[in-house]
Amino acid sequence: MAAVAIAVSFFVIIVAVAVTSGFRNSIRQGVAAMTGDIRISPLGGPDSEPAPMPRHIPGEDEILALPGVKEIVPAVVRAGIVKNGEIVHGVVVKGIQRADSSLTVSIPRRLSEITGLGVGDPLTVYFVGEKIRVRKFTVSGIHRDVLEMDDNLLVYANLEDMQRLNGWSSDQVSCLDILTGERNPEELVPVIGNYAGDYYVSSSRKSYPQVFEWLNLLDFNVLIILALMTVVAGFNMVSGLLIMLLRNISTIGTLKTLGMDNRAVGRLFVRIGAEAVLKGMLIGNVLALLFCLIQGTTHLIPLDPENYFVSWVPVHVNPLWILAADAVAFLGILALLWLPTRMVARIDPAQTVKAD
Repeated sequence: MAAVAIAVSFFVIIVAVAVTSGFRNSIRQGVAAMTGDIRISPLGGPDSEPAPMPRHIPGEDEILALPGVKEIVPAVVRAGIVKNGEIVHGVVVKGIQRADSSLTVSIPRRLSEITGLGVGDPLTVYFVGEKIRVRKFTVSGIHRDVLEMDDNLLVYANLEDMQRLNGWSSDQVSCLDILTGERNPEELVPVIGNYAGDYYVSSSRKSYPQVFEWLNLLDFNVLIILALMTVVAGFNMVSGLLIMLLRNISTIGTLKTLGMDNRAVGRLFVRIGAEAVLKGMLIGNVLALLFCLIQGTTHLIPLDPENYFVSWVPVHVNPLWILAADAVAFLGILALLWLPTRMVARIDPAQTVKAD
């Protein structure tokens, strides 16, 4: 029963670690799709009246050579209004290099649900500035945004179409989005700022602080779960070890009579308990990884994106994080296992042998 409790606890621990890692990866990818991990833009910013900047800036080669920088994506970003019949909805149109033909767009699944538009349908977008400009696109695809927030739906258009909309040349864009992969973008912002010269450099964390604050809160909750599950598993194992000690009092007395000291006897029972912990840990890990595989491939458990930013429970198996969680929990349980072994010192061999 103690091994079963250990397996359940480790299952919860691994799933919690995988889910929080999944949230962090999925949300970061969703934010990166909108603003990049780091964005270089004119000092006015791409969200005000569009101001162009060069597609290639001085220091670009140095930025690309920085550890962690994977790619620099030139983009033209403008807010727009989509109208389909009586339905009107705000969107963000991002022009990037795409393989599709001119005047085609890919819309998020959520926008397709709101407007009823599908692949092949016409999409009319109104761009508001000093004067209203209208473009009629054709929907060539429907993508699934990780961040399906109704107030920030992202439509992908062709870079050349958006440049023509603004009256810019092919060497002018509104921003450069930098993708950093696993590297923390906050570490790179000041370094890139030195190379970017007179342009504004910001990270995705500054653009969406509420999202990353929510992630930090999620990390804190996982730490609480890790601590609680370790304590629960530890005390279950302590109960099992106490039962084992009480059932083997005569054996303990015999071992002490044969010359084993209290520490040696205690180590013996802790070793037996550790084997049960390892068995439960192995079972819990296998079940948790199986759950992560099923959830990651089928998205079996959905979520409300209004509250959780994503439409399903994301999972991401990070071997280092899982090994660290296993190690911390295992060591914590072993520390708790030493508590019941103190009763070994109270067992008098003369009394136990006499009782036999």
